[in-house]
Amino acid sequence: MRSEEIHSCPELMDFIQKVGFLPLLDSGIRGYSAEDLVDEDCRYVVFDDGGWDWPLWKWKGPIVTDGRCVYGKFFAGKAGFVSKEWWPDLCNYRRASKPAPAEGTIEDAILLTLAEHGSLITRELRAACGFDGSKMRSKFDSYITRLQMACRIVTEDFVYPTDKHGREYGWGWSLLTSPERLLGREMCQCERTPQESFNRMFEHLRSLLPEATEQQITKLIK
Repeated sequence: MRSEEIHSCPELMDFIQKVGFLPLLDSGIRGYSAEDLVDEDCRYVVFDDGGWDWPLWKWKGPIVTDGRCVYGKFFAGKAGFVSKEWWPDLCNYRRASKPAPAEGTIEDAILLTLAEHGSLITRELRAACGFDGSKMRSKFDSYITRLQMACRIVTEDFVYPTDKHGREYGWGWSLLTSPERLLGREMCQCERTPQESFNRMFEHLRSLLPEATEQQITKLIK
């Protein structure tokens, strides 16, 4: 995809605008992920004292709040970025192929709860929906993933706990919201038919990833 490596958050932001779709980690297509593209110094490293550093992971927040792309689990249940240019087409196709949850379902309750609060970190949303049992976390997370794949929930930012010195630590929590609230309702509408949106995304990704199979490209879109 790219001969030179990415060394900084601004470079990655610009690259996402060029390609439109970019998984964060392994996509199943060689070289097609942010992790594959960044310089080795930006990848995950563990220090001898047990500490760690991962610049790429820390860039997620600034990239999302920059406002030029959307972040969530959009690629076969895995996280990645979609530029605002391509979001209407992805949203158009996904919402047609994955209809809105039926009234009274758990997914419907999750969306209603999120709409009521505007945005919530995952654990707050889980508690508000009553999924606070010891074995409920993974089950709830699967619902959230399905709603992200359907382009009905996105990540607004990342929230980190702080230590007694006010320093952030840990992996952070996704602050979830609806794409309508984050981007505006007009960005979730498209003048093309769902099939036209699919075809447009497919041709774009095929030109971007000439070595990928049709099955691999279709998996990214669906």
